Amino acid sequence: MKIGFSTLALFMKSFEDMLDQAWGDGFDLMEILCEGPYWPRNILENGLKELEIFQSYDITIFLHSPTIDLNPASINPGIREESRLQLRETVDLAAEIDAQTVTTHPGLIRRQDPHVRKFALEHAIETLTLCTDYAKDRGINFSVENMPHRFSYICNSAPELQKVINECGCGATVDMGHANTSKNPEDFLKIRNTFYYHLSDNDGVKDQHLPLGEGKMDLKLLNNIDKGIIELNNYENVLKSRELIKTIT
Repeated sequence: MKIGFSTLALFMKSFEDMLDQAWGDGFDLMEILCEGPYWPRNILENGLKELEIFQSYDITIFLHSPTIDLNPASINPGIREESRLQLRETVDLAAEIDAQTVTTHPGLIRRQDPHVRKFALEHAIETLTLCTDYAKDRGINFSVENMPHRFSYICNSAPELQKVINECGCGATVDMGHANTSKNPEDFLKIRNTFYYHLSDNDGVKDQHLPLGEGKMDLKLLNNIDKGIIELNNYENVLKSRELIKTIT
């Protein structure tokens, strides 16, 4: 398995510091969380000079789009439009640094109503299809992530994730921690056109982002994964989880 980590573990560090850490510790991959100081619009408008550093490292880069306060599935067209705009900006940033893939969340609903959820799913597919087409034009893979097994979330099951992927023409980023909150997490390993995986552990109920081995995920499932991003908020736990992966794959 090629292994990398989410920059959530190094939040507030510079791009150069993150790349130095990844390179020095022998990681193959890195996923940049595009929130806060790494917001694509701000970087594209004010920070293009600092992006030159990416050409100095042989590390495959993925981007995780902003998701806080955004919602591609929103019933409100203004929220959907802003979500689409920020996804396009993330794709533009990916093109600037030769990142391979942009991952995003498919959205959620605020009312526990099946009819509202049906409309939200339709809106999500419409928004994400437009973003997929834009990414293809820019030579970037566009990927939708599965979400925890909660009614409010779009793509909370393997069949629904596959439906969205098929209809949008995009790929998948399978989050094994999110999958572990469902009854059959192994079903997510059957998703076609998966670009890579997010790795963390939990108790099977909540999305806790625990180090691997500290929750209830069946670690044998990791043997089916070719590219994994360890998604934790502590870098020491990233290294700890990588060591565990090496013992079982």
